[in-house]
Amino acid sequence: MSRTSAEKDVTRDEWRHLATLWPYLWEHRLRVGISLALLIAAKGATVLLPVVLKHIVDTLDANETATVYLPVALLLAYGVLRLASVLFGQLRDLVFGRVTERAMRRIALNVFDHLHALDLDFHLSRRTGGLSRDIERGIGGISFMLRFMLFNIIPTFLEIALVAGILMFYYSVWFAVIVLVSVVVYVAATATLTEWRTRHVRESNRLDAQANTRAVDSLLNYETVKYFGNERYESERYDRELRGWETALRRSRRSLGLLNTIQALVIAIAITAMMMLASARVVSGAMTIGDLVLVNAYMLQLFIPLNFLGFVYRELKKSLADTARMFRLMDIEAAIDDAPDASALAGRRPQIRFDHVSFGYQPERRILTDVSFTIAPGRKLAVVGHSGAGKSTLARLLFRFYDVNAGHISIDGVDLRDLQLASLRDAIGVVPQDTVLFNDSIEYNIAYGAPGAQPEAIARAARLAHLDGMLAQLPHGLDTIVGERGLKLSGGEKQRIAIARAILKNPAILIFDEATSSLDSHAEQAISAALSELAADHTTLVIAHRLSTVVDADEILVMDEGHVVERGQHAQLLAADGRYAAMWRLQQREAQAPIETDVSPAGAAAAN
Repeated sequence: MSRTSAEKDVTRDEWRHLATLWPYLWEHRLRVGISLALLIAAKGATVLLPVVLKHIVDTLDANETATVYLPVALLLAYGVLRLASVLFGQLRDLVFGRVTERAMRRIALNVFDHLHALDLDFHLSRRTGGLSRDIERGIGGISFMLRFMLFNIIPTFLEIALVAGILMFYYSVWFAVIVLVSVVVYVAATATLTEWRTRHVRESNRLDAQANTRAVDSLLNYETVKYFGNERYESERYDRELRGWETALRRSRRSLGLLNTIQALVIAIAITAMMMLASARVVSGAMTIGDLVLVNAYMLQLFIPLNFLGFVYRELKKSLADTARMFRLMDIEAAIDDAPDASALAGRRPQIRFDHVSFGYQPERRILTDVSFTIAPGRKLAVVGHSGAGKSTLARLLFRFYDVNAGHISIDGVDLRDLQLASLRDAIGVVPQDTVLFNDSIEYNIAYGAPGAQPEAIARAARLAHLDGMLAQLPHGLDTIVGERGLKLSGGEKQRIAIARAILKNPAILIFDEATSSLDSHAEQAISAALSELAADHTTLVIAHRLSTVVDADEILVMDEGHVVERGQHAQLLAADGRYAAMWRLQQREAQAPIETDVSPAGAAAAN
C-alpha cells in the first residue's frame, strides 16, 4: 500500500470514529437544537450590523443638520443588533456547554471502564504513560471539536453565504465572486498545506508521547535507577527522545509559518480587490459612501473568522487524530469476557479443580503441561518449586487473567469460562508477591479490599496483619500517605497491607502468591499464624518458595518446568526423599548458615 493511500485510509478511519460522538449528542438533541437556533440568530444579527451602519452613514452624509438631527432609530437599532449578537452567542455557549461537558464525562468514563475490562496481556504490552496521554489528548480533542465545529466552522460558512447573497443582490455579482473565490482559494490552500503539515504534527505528538512514557517509566522505577547509579544513563535516554521531538516540532513550526504567510496573502489580495471595485463604483456614483463602509465592514467581519479558520482547521485535524486514537482503544476487544449464558459463582466453600491444564503465554513457549489437581472445599493446597516452574501462572489462570490452552479449570464443577467474571473475581482474594499500592493513605489501601468498610473492621484487619506496631510509630497512623506505588514503605510493610486487604475482603477463595517473601523470619512466623487462621475456613491456594510456610498444607505440589513432579503432605514428601526433601534440606542449611557464621569466628576467638 502506498503512503498516499495509507494516509487516506487513516483519514477515513478518523472521520469514522468521529461518528462515535453522535449518540452522546443525540441524548441532548433539544439542547443542540436550541443552540443551533441561537447560533443562527447571533449570526443574523452580526450580518445585519453593516447594513444598519450603511444607512447611518448615508443619513448623516445627506443631512446637513446632522449635528441637530441624528438618526436615533438607526443608532438604537445598531446598538440592539450589537447586543443581540453577543447575547445570543453567550446563551448558545451556556446551553451547549452542558452537552460538551456531559459528553466528555461519559466518553472518558466509557474509555476508563473499557480499559479495565481489557485483559492483562493488553496492559502488559502497553506503556501506561503513553496510554494516559492518549486518553488525555482524546478528551481534549472532543472538547475542541464540539466547541469549534458548532461555534466557529458552521457560523463562519453561514456568514460567508449570507454576505455573498447580500452583496450579489444589492450590488454586483462580482462582489460575491470575489468573496467566494477568496474563500475557496483560502480553504483549499489551508486544507492542502495542513494535510502536509499534519504529518509533522503527528510525528511530534508521537515523539512527545514516547518521551513522556520514557520519563514515567524511569520515575516509576526510581529505586532501580538509584541501585545501579544510572541517573545519567536515564537522562541521556530521555534526552534522545526529546531531541527527536524537538526536530519534529521545528519542522512543524516552519510549516506553520509557510501556511500563515499564504493565508495572509490570499486575504490581502481579496480585500484589495474588493475595495478597488467598491471605490470605483463610488466614484462613478453607482454606490454611496455608506455602501463603501458596508463592503469594508463585511470584509473586516469575514477577515477575522477566515484568519481564525486556519487555526481551527489545523487544530481540528489534530483533534480528529487524537480523538480517533482514543476511540481505537474502544475498538480493542477483550480477550477475556463473560460468555452469553455465564452464571454467578455461589457458595462460600467452593471446590477448585485443574483438569489436564496446559498453557503458554506464547504458542512457542509452554508454561504448564498437563497439570491436574483438586483443592477440596475449605482445604489448603500449596505449590512449591524453583523460579520459572509455573507456580504463579496457576494463580493467574484461576483468577482468569488468561484462559487455558487445553484442559479446563472448574469451581464446584462449573468451568471458569462459564462463570461471570465479576462474581469469580469477587470470590477470590489475592496476596501477591509484588504488592503495588495506591498513592493514598494506609487506611485507603487496606479498605480497597472492601470499599465502604467501617473503621473498626479496617483497624481489625490491620491488627491481624500485625501492622499495629508499625502504625504506632507513624505520627499519622492509618492516615499516613504511602507514596507512588508505596515507595515510602518497605517490602514487608507493603506485604502486610496486602494481607490486611485480603483479611478485610474475606473472600471464599484465597491465593497467597509468595505472601511472606518480603518478611523477616520473626514477622513471617507471626503473620503465618494470621494467614493460617484466615485460611482455616477458606479454599486456599498457596504459592511459596519458603517451604517452612507450607508445612501445614493439606497437600503440597512440587512443580518443575510446568509439570507436577511430586505431591503429598509435608511428612510424606520428606519420607519419599525426592525433590521436595532436597529443597527442604537446602533451605534448612541456608537458615542455619548465618548462625554458624556468627558463632564460629567468635568461638575461635574465645579459644585463642
